[in-house]
Amino acid sequence: MSLKSIVRELKEMRDGIGSMSRRGGVSDGRVGHGRGGSRHSWPGLWPEPQPQPLRPGQEPLQQGQWANLPPELLLDVIQRVEASEAVWPARRQVVACAAVCRSWRDITKDVVKTLEECGRITFPISLKQPGPRDHPVQCFVRRDRATSTYLLYLGLSPSLHGENDKLLLAARKIRRAARTSFAISLISDDFSHSSSTYVGKLKPNFLGTKFTIFDSQPPCDAVVLPNNKPSKRHSKQVSPRLPLGNYNVATVSYELTVLRNRGPRRMQCTMHSIPAMCIQEGGKAPTPTGIIHSLDEQMPTLSTSKGKEPSMEFSSTSLSADLSGPITTSEVPLLLKNKAPRWHEQLQCWCLNFRGRVTVASVKNFQLVASVDPSLGVPAAEQEKVILQFGKIGKDIFTMDYRYPLSAFQAFAICLTSFDTKPACE
Repeated sequence: MSLKSIVRELKEMRDGIGSMSRRGGVSDGRVGHGRGGSRHSWPGLWPEPQPQPLRPGQEPLQQGQWANLPPELLLDVIQRVEASEAVWPARRQVVACAAVCRSWRDITKDVVKTLEECGRITFPISLKQPGPRDHPVQCFVRRDRATSTYLLYLGLSPSLHGENDKLLLAARKIRRAARTSFAISLISDDFSHSSSTYVGKLKPNFLGTKFTIFDSQPPCDAVVLPNNKPSKRHSKQVSPRLPLGNYNVATVSYELTVLRNRGPRRMQCTMHSIPAMCIQEGGKAPTPTGIIHSLDEQMPTLSTSKGKEPSMEFSSTSLSADLSGPITTSEVPLLLKNKAPRWHEQLQCWCLNFRGRVTVASVKNFQLVASVDPSLGVPAAEQEKVILQFGKIGKDIFTMDYRYPLSAFQAFAICLTSFDTKPACE
């Protein structure tokens, strides 16, 4: 049987399992298939659905003939699929392999390397992993002014009809009386903090000079500093599968312009969860290898009641004491600064070399490089390497290229700061 035939049968079996689950009343736990899910959303059963008790007379769910394949043959099949489907949307087949059953999922997770190692975005957890070292991940951002929504896609530029554009992350500006904030999600139609697709948020101060990036999940190998500010949250019951945390992982600061002189913006990013030494040769940035889901593995045992989903009661102290403080590492945090542009006399404007990825002049365009203390001994070549660049290529279309040690989530949140109003910086 050819490889294409195997993949085709896997896809048909996955669709069949999904329909059986819906008829049986068992949630399939798919990311990106909530109400009004887009065809560009993350496919497949990821994370793994929780087992549900069977009702009287209900047949156990059959996993199909492929569930009992010998491990050696299964490993070979998944390795062939992973190697042949390198780009989206064809890479959906790799996700389909992880959606068959637990044994397929475990082997798929072993075969698929991290984003830093293979340079391919496969599962949602790839959005929290640092990018590759040798080349940037090229993306573009589409802005919708009517809905104040910002969509991050994978690719060099928008396709002609948009059918092959892979949606990575979506953000929406939420306006309040005193300030605005950005909620970041895996899908473009659900930005609720209680949703399983919520991944983080961005909060500015009143002047628009300082932005705080919050992650819904704690970074690995990091310590949360407690915040003594009182919390306004009240005790309530929530589902254990929903994300609850808001972890301060980065701060973006814009230089205050007192005399309102015309010129490029000056910004600095403090990455609380990334050590500065990680950009050296042999250094390692924190790399999550699990799945994007709730904090249930860190919670006490859940109490269940008959006919109801397990729930946990949280007090205001349990939510405010550990989740709102900044994330720190045992080493000096990584600092990023915008690369200083040069003044072009003939064009009468500030210029940066974006290597053809930016074509429209805008105050939002920037490049970020590492700002490292000389005592750390980081080579000058590493400090000059562009880690993140963002710029305009058309009306409401922007390019975003990022690389190690930033993740797609961190890079997208930093770029969102360019869209917020900054009355004290311009």
